[in-house]
Amino acid sequence: MALPNILQGKLSMPVISAPMFLTSGPQLVINTCRNGVVGAFPALNQRTSAGFEAWLEEIETELDHARQQYTNEPIAPFAVNLIVHHTNKRLEADLDICVKHRVPIVITSLGSNPEVVAKIHGYGGIVFHDVTNIRHARKAQSAGVDGLILVCAGGGGHASAISPFALLAAIRREFDGTIILAGAISSGADIAAARMMGADLTYLGTRFLATKESMVSQEYKQMVLNSSAEDIVYTASLSGVPANFLGRSIEDAGLDLSIMATPEFDSEKELAATDRQVWKSIWSAGQGCSGIEDIPSAESLINRLKNEYETALESAEAVLAETRC
Repeated sequence: MALPNILQGKLSMPVISAPMFLTSGPQLVINTCRNGVVGAFPALNQRTSAGFEAWLEEIETELDHARQQYTNEPIAPFAVNLIVHHTNKRLEADLDICVKHRVPIVITSLGSNPEVVAKIHGYGGIVFHDVTNIRHARKAQSAGVDGLILVCAGGGGHASAISPFALLAAIRREFDGTIILAGAISSGADIAAARMMGADLTYLGTRFLATKESMVSQEYKQMVLNSSAEDIVYTASLSGVPANFLGRSIEDAGLDLSIMATPEFDSEKELAATDRQVWKSIWSAGQGCSGIEDIPSAESLINRLKNEYETALESAEAVLAETRC
């Protein structure tokens, strides 16, 4: 599957910096796009639709300037994440703003809505949709999305427990659009492996969370560095939807990890028994934190990923050459 036209010649490598709640903002988006990686942010990271539009204007201005200044470098388009679920009271207003600004890529989550897709397609934009299983993928495909983001086992936030090998192969048999693979991808070698598995693009969240431009606190970033895959807790107890969290942040909030997966754990009761503010410090991350050891700038990280990616591809070519002998 070829990349959508909107991405042709615009990427330095097949990567999207995932839109992370309360994490991705203008500076991370601008600096990833400037370096040939799609930068994305959730519209709801701004408290109001007016604030969301102000962010769009800032991003558009900076990227237009970058295109004029760096004419020989790939400047990637940006993406906005919209929550399509009926509980998002801002959906209509934020969607209208996306149409007004002709946002190049819209990433939809928590619901497949053909009307949303039609509005984005109406001005030439494309829609990628988050899925965690084949049933969700089929619904999104019927809604007319251009690409599916497979959030597989180990991914930060709402994620599947399904292996990327199984989910990607199953969905590729039924879907001929763009497939973006997510789940514990943190290095250039991981990106190369995903491409060899048949993914068109990769989705990196936790790795970009631990960058200088990320909006989260230094304490949050440091906890990512200090954690391993074994410290990630996969649970539906907190939000009602299976998701991955930093176990240490759950314990720091005063919750008992040992009872979270039992009938005795009542998240509403636990929330009522604590200061509601502690829930701001129950932090999401993926198992890819095991390979994260620093907090670089987005530019420095992308340069490193590119070198790792190219090295991995060269190694693959060498292995292929050996098998032909």
